[in-house]
Amino acid sequence: MAVLQSKHNTLQVRIAGLRFEPQGWLGALRADALARLTAMGMPGRRDEYWRYTNPAGLIAVDVAAVSLFDPGDEPPPFDGIDRLKIVFVDGVFDAAQSDNFALEGVQVERLAVAEQADIHWATALYGVLESRGQTPVQRPLAALNSAFATDGVLVRVTGKPSKPISLIYQHNSKTSDVVLHHCIKVESGAEVTLLENGPAAARFSHVMEVDIADGGRLHHIRAQGRAHQRQAATHLFARIGNHAAFKSFTLTANGRLTRNEAVLELLGSDSVAHIAGAALGDGDFHHDDTVFITHAGARCESRQVFKKVLKNGATGVFQGKILVKQGAQKTDGYQISQALMLDGESQFLAKPELEIYADDVKCSHGSTSGAIDETALFYLRSRGVPRRAAQSLLVLAFLAEAITEIEDEAISEDIRQRLQSWLERHEH
Repeated sequence: MAVLQSKHNTLQVRIAGLRFEPQGWLGALRADALARLTAMGMPGRRDEYWRYTNPAGLIAVDVAAVSLFDPGDEPPPFDGIDRLKIVFVDGVFDAAQSDNFALEGVQVERLAVAEQADIHWATALYGVLESRGQTPVQRPLAALNSAFATDGVLVRVTGKPSKPISLIYQHNSKTSDVVLHHCIKVESGAEVTLLENGPAAARFSHVMEVDIADGGRLHHIRAQGRAHQRQAATHLFARIGNHAAFKSFTLTANGRLTRNEAVLELLGSDSVAHIAGAALGDGDFHHDDTVFITHAGARCESRQVFKKVLKNGATGVFQGKILVKQGAQKTDGYQISQALMLDGESQFLAKPELEIYADDVKCSHGSTSGAIDETALFYLRSRGVPRRAAQSLLVLAFLAEAITEIEDEAISEDIRQRLQSWLERHEH
């Protein structure tokens, strides 16, 4: 009882300064989210899925001031890719830097504008998947986002647009506290690529709810900003229909505290859900991937592939679960989480889980951590490759399995170049 009261006290302090102005079709949905949040309270270290990550910085009232990041001469991610750009600066939509929302096969609206309407297609999606994702594990930071999000995009995909949609998050304020919420609906037979990049804010709360109808496909690639002092809590909820596919990849380089949660439901049969990540951390870096995939349909495939490269006391966390429900026969579930430790000070904390209620399935999980393979390093050195270059080659080879989850070769090459640049900057 004392723990629950403490959670509620922390919640009241956290939300005291937040703006809650429900209106239009969104009003009742925000109120429902606030009710969920009030019942849960804020997360704490005694919660099972927060035992490896301290949520203090994510739930504090005040945001610690951070230094603004200077990328130097390096172009931003995806800069050479033709795309529809939607730019937010410290959580505020920037029309001057954004493209016109017109794109064949796609309807794009801002949440802050669409919420003023009386009815909207997103009524059946906003907060709905987040609410479903609260069972069996509570995710109060996601409910906080649904209740208090200030903006975001609502994307309805009805065809196969000729170029990706790109969400760009810029950071100009040292104390910005940004809360964005996106809803993505992919109609039957439609297909789209969604890109995200940028440091976003000193503290960033991000929720994306994705509904993929039968035969739909969504490719999601995210490059989280390199500003080291930033803190972020992101939540990705996806509902996947028959013969549909959802594929997501996240690159994280730097960041003092990042927690990426994903809750994926394979509700239809013969569907696919792949989620992967590559993280590179140096020093006071804490990166947490927490994933929950539910197989409810027959003959579905899921893959979780997470690789982390850690040095100088950095910390990596992976918590991943595959739940196979009764009737989800012929399930193929694969989960791998691995860390490459470049020194003896870093740590990798993992909690892989399987829960299976069907008898004709193929599921596997594995988690390992270790140092650079000295035999492979010696092999490269013996052929004239300098030590630092040889180590970079082995790191890139280690991350390759995660990167191959990206289907678009131009995008995957961009990610490889980002990784190579990070390794060059952190060679010392």
